[in-house]
Amino acid sequence: MDPRNNTGISEFQLLGFSEKSELQPLIFGLFLSMYLITVFGNLLIILAVSSDSRLHTPMYFFLTNLSFVDICFTSTTVPKMLWNIQTQSKVVTYAGCITQMYFFILFTGLDMFLLTVMAYDRFVAICHPLHYTVIMNPWLCGLLVLVCWILSVFHSLLHTSMVLRLSFCTEVEIPHFFCEFNQMIQLACSDTFLNNMVMYFAAMLLAVGPFIGILYSYSKIVSFICIGISSAPGKYKAFSTCTSHLSVVSLFYCTSLGVYLSSAATKSSHSNTVASVMYTVVTPMLNPFIYSLRNKDIKEALMRFSRMTTLKGIIVLALKKHP
Repeated sequence: MDPRNNTGISEFQLLGFSEKSELQPLIFGLFLSMYLITVFGNLLIILAVSSDSRLHTPMYFFLTNLSFVDICFTSTTVPKMLWNIQTQSKVVTYAGCITQMYFFILFTGLDMFLLTVMAYDRFVAICHPLHYTVIMNPWLCGLLVLVCWILSVFHSLLHTSMVLRLSFCTEVEIPHFFCEFNQMIQLACSDTFLNNMVMYFAAMLLAVGPFIGILYSYSKIVSFICIGISSAPGKYKAFSTCTSHLSVVSLFYCTSLGVYLSSAATKSSHSNTVASVMYTVVTPMLNPFIYSLRNKDIKEALMRFSRMTTLKGIIVLALKKHP
């Protein structure tokens, strides 16, 4: 073990994307724009669904939860990175790094579990349409979301507690723009065998498991559509209800898988950092567009919400002029 090992380390250095000072304003502007689009887009989905009683269905209930999680997911990493660029500081405290890692793992897990629950919702809606309202009742929907939160909290607590037992050197630089779990383990001075075993086991159980659940749901959906629905318009309508969710699932899992395959294939930390942007920033930003552009109900709800907001603004202005 390195003699500089120190369990009481107080801070880390987040190296970010580039050391070049002339690129910092460009990186700041780019990520600030993506963050604002992510927050505004997902918040708009939540407000549109909440304000329209016609969208108070299980599918849109899960969608609002996913939008909320995406806002939190991006807010875990991007604001700290923007603050570091603005203040020209790379420092993150030990407590801040552990906290960021905890919430990052938490919201990553929630994304995976919610996408799995949404796949099950589509399975019930298409394969058991007559019993849909009975099966997907409000009590079950609330229970499914609660279970997602409980599993994610315990999963995140497990990994965080495993990192807390590690010792770090006195000068630690994290070649990333946030406190990524795998990077933290690699930088530890103490033995990380147990951490790696827990990480791989949890990945198999809590990452591969939901993905298998999604594949199983859609295999049943495809089988039912091909066999149980004879008309072409009926098949198209059934498939169209799944396209948005399938797009989001493909985007999330493909980008996540791409990051970890690239990290295994190359030792370049810069390449891994850039690749991580895809699932940590780009995917949450694109989700609202995928659901709004390909979903007629969402587009109509957004239009009604914008008209209602505009009308309220006009009324407020009129009352101020003529109290």
